[in-house]
Amino acid sequence: MSLDWIYWAISWILLRWHSLWEAIGVSAGQVLGTNWAWILSIIFLVVTVRVILFPIFVKQIKSQRAMQALQPKVKELQEKHKGDRETLQKEMMELYRKEKANPLMGCLPMFLQIPVFLGLFHTLKRLNPNAKEQYKTLYGWTADQFTDAAHATLFHAPISGRFGSTAADLTGLGASTTTVKIVAGILVAIMIATTYLTSRQMILKTGWAEDPQQKMIQRLMLYGIPVSLLVSGSIFPIGVIIYWVTNNLFTLAQQQWVLRKFPPPPTVNRTASGKATPAKAPAKPTGRGPAKPRAGAAANVVQPAKSGGLLRRGNKANGAEPVEPATPNRALAPKPGAKPVNPKKNRPAKRR
Repeated sequence: MSLDWIYWAISWILLRWHSLWEAIGVSAGQVLGTNWAWILSIIFLVVTVRVILFPIFVKQIKSQRAMQALQPKVKELQEKHKGDRETLQKEMMELYRKEKANPLMGCLPMFLQIPVFLGLFHTLKRLNPNAKEQYKTLYGWTADQFTDAAHATLFHAPISGRFGSTAADLTGLGASTTTVKIVAGILVAIMIATTYLTSRQMILKTGWAEDPQQKMIQRLMLYGIPVSLLVSGSIFPIGVIIYWVTNNLFTLAQQQWVLRKFPPPPTVNRTASGKATPAKAPAKPTGRGPAKPRAGAAANVVQPAKSGGLLRRGNKANGAEPVEPATPNRALAPKPGAKPVNPKKNRPAKRR
């Protein structure tokens, strides 16, 4: 399948932003060894793509909330079908279908950005001042725009240069190998760090998934992709790395806003490492007697009542105060029709 439509779309957005920055007075020349019109065009290409994908990003968050709500049921299935992985997967797929939850939704925004990344990679890779004229006017570019972009730099490093570029490649761009490696190396390090932080931010807020498939995806996002960038970062043009770093910073800010607006359900407590632990249940009665008062604290004392007297509750320091009768007066009254009781009867005889 031809990817020309992607190259046309990316080129159109990039060139529209570049025309806008030039129209408002951003110089096409170098300031601090940087052609800011082209750098800002790449940055706002990210903004354009993220605005378009924002509704999908919100759906991603909602899907993750639905997955969290299903974690107790997933755990029950894991206990029920322990050792039977095939049956467990079937039961979980049926559960997701019934509850309309998609475990792969968490990766959808990233997958949708892959074509943009590939389009920009191809567009910047072909920015060679020595390219044939027929290649300079592909995808809606003019020859002047192509030449201007081919010589665009970030701190004297051309945006089409790479950490792994050979000296011969950089000679054609009029760049120093040392400068390109320093600028590209710093950007690759920032790219790896921000890629790790975007995944870590989400896991700290939502916790690790109980579903093995979902947990595997989380581990891949947290560790696998940053490690892979150590190798692949050396072949990315500097302009692509600028795109990636900007996208990561935009994602960090967007995730922070969305997670505040759609906070995770308070069903788990999270440790500092991002691991989820079950929420603490309220304390159960232990069956022990009432706690002893602390030393020096005034204690309430219930005094035994005399016959027909009152229960007295009070403070050791302040004295006892009457609270309520030990026996209700109604209970002491004789029942209707009962014979009067002689208090002297049945009294023990006095000893002489």
